Amino acid sequence: MTSCNQFEAEFAKWLSVPHAFSFWKARVAFYAALKALGVGPGDEVILTGYTCVMNVNPIKYLGAKPVYIDIEPDTFNINPDLIEAQITPKTKVLLAQHTYGYPCRMDAIAAIAKKHNLTLIEDCCLCLGSTYNGKTAGTFGKAAYFSFQWNKPFTTGLGGMLLTSDQQLADKIRQLKQAGLSRPSFKEVALLAAELAVYRLLIYPRTTALAQQAFRFLTKKGAVVGSSSSAEFDPVMAPDFFKAMSSVQISAGCRQIRKVQKNIAHRKQMTALYDELLAQKGFPARVYDKSLMDPVLVRYPLRIKEKDKALELAASAGVELGSWFECTLHPIETPLEKYDYTQGMCPQAEMASQQTVNLPLHPRVSENTVRRTVDFISQFTPIA
Repeated sequence: MTSCNQFEAEFAKWLSVPHAFSFWKARVAFYAALKALGVGPGDEVILTGYTCVMNVNPIKYLGAKPVYIDIEPDTFNINPDLIEAQITPKTKVLLAQHTYGYPCRMDAIAAIAKKHNLTLIEDCCLCLGSTYNGKTAGTFGKAAYFSFQWNKPFTTGLGGMLLTSDQQLADKIRQLKQAGLSRPSFKEVALLAAELAVYRLLIYPRTTALAQQAFRFLTKKGAVVGSSSSAEFDPVMAPDFFKAMSSVQISAGCRQIRKVQKNIAHRKQMTALYDELLAQKGFPARVYDKSLMDPVLVRYPLRIKEKDKALELAASAGVELGSWFECTLHPIETPLEKYDYTQGMCPQAEMASQQTVNLPLHPRVSENTVRRTVDFISQFTPIA
């Protein structure tokens, strides 16, 4: 059986980072980083206003305050030009989320962090192998965390990894794990193993939409292990939140990391095909600084005028169409007021959540899948 240490070592080696720590979910990894850094009541953490609420929970669990920054429309990433105005004496951490796989403007963000003595953490849950100015995302800050949830760059069903090159931080994280990390229950591990088996056998682009609907229903009923639960829409930490990765996830992760370069090459190939076919259909070209950024996209984001209608029709058409982000703190069920977010706080992010769908790029996407997806989405009006 593959060991936890082996998976951590292989992942760390791939990014040339000395320390890696695995967890049940990526949000647990983020929590571990914040706690090891001493983040607590009265502290502030700056992050993008276009994210998943589960990314905000670890901040709230520690009694800190999330401070949201609006996005740049083209890359959906935090806008560095807006950060400094929100820095206060209470600001302790600056979180850079590489949205959809587009790397943030790390030169500007790192300079801000250094100038104001802030700890820089990278959220790499949506990127795998993206580079900025020749340097891989996940290697700029004091720490970085990755997600292996179902629809992330590669999957172990659930799971997360925390990386750092800082010895002192690594020692503190190791102490936290030794002191208080719980183990997944037998039921959780068994359900996750069964879900992974079903995923490998049955989940393909034509079946994904219907499968997701069934999975969400079963998650609410407690019949499957989901990436989130209704309890997590309230920023109160569950007793077993700080949980280790299971052997099922570790084995799946080791298989996936050995295929990572093939995964990246496939995503780039399918992205280029989307670029070509969408241009033929009159969609605007993607805009990003090609001289600095080499993104590896987890999904292909696209703005259209009829987002709700497209999502409604996708399942019956056998098209895998994503809805990230349904609101500024995805998903749509999020009670924004509990997370210190008020409407109008991040207008560009709010607009993006109303307009943006995303197209599949995972290893089971073929050229035929891309062509069929483009044919479907071209029924709707593109937004420049």
